[in-house]
Amino acid sequence: MAVVAAAAVAGAAAASAADSPAGFYYGTDSWNVSGTGSAPYHEPVIGGAYGGYIGMAGNWARWAGCKTGNFLAWSSANSAQANVNYTKYHLGIGTGVYWYMGGPGVDPHWNGTPGEAYNWGARQAALTLAYMRSLHVTYPVVWADIELPGIAPAPDNGWNSVYSHPCSQHVVQGFVPINVDRAEFNGYAHYITTHSGYKVGVYSAPQVWRSIFGTGTASLIPNTYEWTYWPETPHLSQYPAGWCLHGTRTCAQFFGGQNSSSKYALMWQWSGGGGVRNAYGDFDQIDVARMK
Repeated sequence: MAVVAAAAVAGAAAASAADSPAGFYYGTDSWNVSGTGSAPYHEPVIGGAYGGYIGMAGNWARWAGCKTGNFLAWSSANSAQANVNYTKYHLGIGTGVYWYMGGPGVDPHWNGTPGEAYNWGARQAALTLAYMRSLHVTYPVVWADIELPGIAPAPDNGWNSVYSHPCSQHVVQGFVPINVDRAEFNGYAHYITTHSGYKVGVYSAPQVWRSIFGTGTASLIPNTYEWTYWPETPHLSQYPAGWCLHGTRTCAQFFGGQNSSSKYALMWQWSGGGGVRNAYGDFDQIDVARMK
């Protein structure tokens, strides 16, 4: 069945030959996705130039030593392929990275104050930059992965609940104030931009962002780059053109007061993440032109 499905998807996508309009490239993220061929590499399954790979530089639960949720979603093979396309053939972005963030509720020094949350964000930013030194990163945006994964040790990654210990799975407070959540993100962003030449972006989705940061002033990020994972499809034959899925009226939705016309809207994980799986992995749409 998988072989038949792959052939059907490849046939449906063959006519695309490349992403569109000019300036957009297909990419992948996280776990390895095979089938990129030989250099210059192409997007697995759907074709077109392989325009970039975004991998997990680190994970708060892994750093904390938790026995669950301590995965590291990184593909050295896809990173190398993306970098060859970028450096040798001038295609796409090469390799970017994200940090899987733990919210204030999994801070081992939690005391409920914005100041401590800010410091917790800064500590994670410092770890991000430290782990990036061993990776060949070519993309100038570092992504803060802010999501509600639904898995142990903290189904909300500590954004909406406080845990007795980062790895305990035991909730001691069923809410985190919005200003405390925002203070953590501010600490992360400020550290990255003041301790490196990288810019800061957020990987999230509209419904998740509202759940954590509400809809008021604390939710707004007008000058922050964004990578959304909403909406998604399991059907790779609906590969995107621009910010909409082929043959549908389904288009990328951004968050924090931004939309797809914003110059800060850079990426869309249109299949494979956020619980919407396909048979291969995570597929992304990347607006390369907006970072030139």
